[in-house]
Amino acid sequence: MAALIAEDYRSHDRDWFSEGFWALFWHRFGNWRMGLPKLLRAPMTLLYRIMFRWVSRSTGIYLPYTVRVGRRVRLEHFGGMILVAQWIGDDVTIRQNTTFGIARRDALDDRPVIGDRVEVGAGVVILGAVCIGEDAIIGANSVVRRDVAPGAIVGGVPAQEIGRTRQPK
Repeated sequence: MAALIAEDYRSHDRDWFSEGFWALFWHRFGNWRMGLPKLLRAPMTLLYRIMFRWVSRSTGIYLPYTVRVGRRVRLEHFGGMILVAQWIGDDVTIRQNTTFGIARRDALDDRPVIGDRVEVGAGVVILGAVCIGEDAIIGANSVVRRDVAPGAIVGGVPAQEIGRTRQPK
């Protein structure tokens, strides 16, 4: 866990006051506590819940421990982030006012999967069980309801491919 926290610290420009760093710190702590024996887990769970609520309210970043988060994820321009995804890959950059989550109340397990090296613009909404391919770029204020191909640049409401970062394999 210490290595992941050190990496998160470096990913956030070695800034102790970075809200993204603190959201990831408590996320990683929430996962770490699950490996403890039940007797030790109980007080750590209380600490996690208090700090999770404090961080989510003070930073505007809601990132529950149930989301699998890769390495070197950068939460830029904090505020208004609700990040309830199945998976967030390595080297992903997420900007403010972003929502990942379910699209319908009858499909509560439908969470998006964000691939490696994805750039998520400000105000993006990604809903449902969609997959965002590696190296994709999602333009600001886009609404994504369908899978995004690896290397695609998408934008608009609903999001449509407007370019490519690389040729598909």
